[in-house]
Amino acid sequence: MGKIENKCVEAVRFLSAEGVQAAKSGHPGMAMGMAALGVKLWTEHMNHSPKNPQWPNRDRFILSAGHGSMLLYSLLHLTGYELPMEDLKRFRQLGSLTPGHPEYGKTAGVEATTGPLGQGLSNGVGMAIAQKYLASRYNKDGFNLFDYNIYVVSGDGCMQEGISSEACSLAGHLGLDNLVLIYDDNSITIDGDTGLSFTEDVAARFRAYGWDVQEVSGDGGDLDKIGQALENAKRCKGKPSMIKLQTKIGFGAPTLAGSSKSHGAPLGEDEISQMKSDHGWDPEKHFHIPEEVNEYMRGCIDKGEKLEKNWNELFRSYKEKYPELAEEYEQAMKGGLPVNLDDVLPEFEAGEALASRKASGKAIAGFMPKMPLVLGGSADLTPSNNTDFPDMVNFQKDAPNGRYIRYGVREHAMGAILNGISLTKPLRCYGGTFLVFSDYMRGSLRVASVSGYPSIYVFTHDSIGVGEDGPTHQPVEQLASLRAMPGLTCFRPADANETVMAWKYALTHNDGPMAMFLTRQKLTTLDRMKYAPAEGALKGAYTLNCPDNPQAIIFASGSEVEKALEAVDKLADDGIQVRVVSMPSWEIFEQQNEDYKRSVLSPEIKIRIAMEAGVEMGWRKYIGQEGIFIGMKGFGTSAPCNQCFEHFGITAQAAVEAVKSKL
Repeated sequence: MGKIENKCVEAVRFLSAEGVQAAKSGHPGMAMGMAALGVKLWTEHMNHSPKNPQWPNRDRFILSAGHGSMLLYSLLHLTGYELPMEDLKRFRQLGSLTPGHPEYGKTAGVEATTGPLGQGLSNGVGMAIAQKYLASRYNKDGFNLFDYNIYVVSGDGCMQEGISSEACSLAGHLGLDNLVLIYDDNSITIDGDTGLSFTEDVAARFRAYGWDVQEVSGDGGDLDKIGQALENAKRCKGKPSMIKLQTKIGFGAPTLAGSSKSHGAPLGEDEISQMKSDHGWDPEKHFHIPEEVNEYMRGCIDKGEKLEKNWNELFRSYKEKYPELAEEYEQAMKGGLPVNLDDVLPEFEAGEALASRKASGKAIAGFMPKMPLVLGGSADLTPSNNTDFPDMVNFQKDAPNGRYIRYGVREHAMGAILNGISLTKPLRCYGGTFLVFSDYMRGSLRVASVSGYPSIYVFTHDSIGVGEDGPTHQPVEQLASLRAMPGLTCFRPADANETVMAWKYALTHNDGPMAMFLTRQKLTTLDRMKYAPAEGALKGAYTLNCPDNPQAIIFASGSEVEKALEAVDKLADDGIQVRVVSMPSWEIFEQQNEDYKRSVLSPEIKIRIAMEAGVEMGWRKYIGQEGIFIGMKGFGTSAPCNQCFEHFGITAQAAVEAVKSKL
């Protein structure tokens, strides 16, 4: 077997090098250095089914060092996934299934979008949490429905990114023994030797996190050593595992092996030809796979089909013994909800003064006890975010049945971890922090938006209404910047009942991430006998009042809607009729048909005002160049909430004066 395994390793190396060469760009070195690990893991140690990449009990493989994507594509092709050789030849080309970095939803077998270093590793922590929870809920004696592992390949870059420290610290605390990290220790980054900037003892660091660490010395080509390390990692209990695998970047290249020059550029035709000749391969045959290699690697198909068949039989028996749990799982996998949300979500009385963060908390308290496949959490701000719920159990090492994750002060890791949970069907996950700290999470938010992860981000303390904490804690540009992120649905509700609608939308849509923005300060619950029903928020924007002959229109979101309505009442005393539009979600509004959008925007009304306690960016689309924006032009200040709004002129009186100035 050793001879054919070595041949398979060579095939992965040569495919990786040739794919990058054909593209005239890419990263061959890491893929070549980790080829032996890839072959050993995928053929002997990882449970997967190439003909059904979504088999629920498959082991997950995440290439956190996503720049080495030709390693993953080569393994996917060789083991029988739906990835034709033509796509390997078209690596990094328009429309191919082999983009420069792995993209979830584009290529069969890719479990997560990776490339921004540390993201994949942190997603893996989330997937490990998800597996533990699924096992706690569904596994019974004799029925280990969910006993899969998560394998992550990371490099020196992932080890240096701060998000990895956050996520791996939490993983050690939680004792995630279903998580195996293979650290490609090749001592090379783009700038050169890691000694330029990275000399810490990584193994000691991970032991301090509470991980089991194995150190495998050499050049990364010893298949027996690799196999033993993987076996040890699978047997490790009570701790996540790291295999610190010393490798040689560009392994096999005659002159560039071990050099930073093999990290991020094609090797060159001559180098590849010489490499193939040195190993007895015909240098004139490009993208050539010997039949014996195909036969050996595609043995994963039969192995996977047997694993899947056995699991399906196990699940059939499980359905007979535990029909209610089986039905719950099957319905959830189809996208069904276990309850009618209208029966469990609260409705608030007109006039009740309630911060939208607290209204959100009451909504969570309504649905979480009835929706066991939703997990929640907060970045050490639970009492402020109001993200907990009655009778909740914290997810801990000794309580994998817990549905509330204490992320600690680790916002970036939280974003990526909850993404990993959200990638685990049929689970959903939300996580809370202050809006201003979304800046720490932008990498995770962006990856979720790129790939359509159904993650839910709860951002409270959404404006200068934060008050006394001052400008470091008062977000002014964050809302606009997140609206600028394609694929992210933003929702800033105006009162308690709009907040309920935000949750209703989040729980009934799983085609992408959603961020909701909630106040610290109290808002008056609108009288829906006087104003349009809160369900209008589900269309992103809606008209609240219907004056007979409106002379102006005020657009607002969140806490400023109340101020806009106060302005309308003052203007009415002077005989001036004004319409108010609540715009909690621009993204949802833009999905509506043109007739509806026109009815809300009312372009025939020329006097147009927008009110929002943030920066202006984006509002000109709705109010035009002649419109007036009432909001922030700089950072906030430390003062009580109401004084902040007065100081910056975000008041009902300012709206009154703006309308009158145009009349």
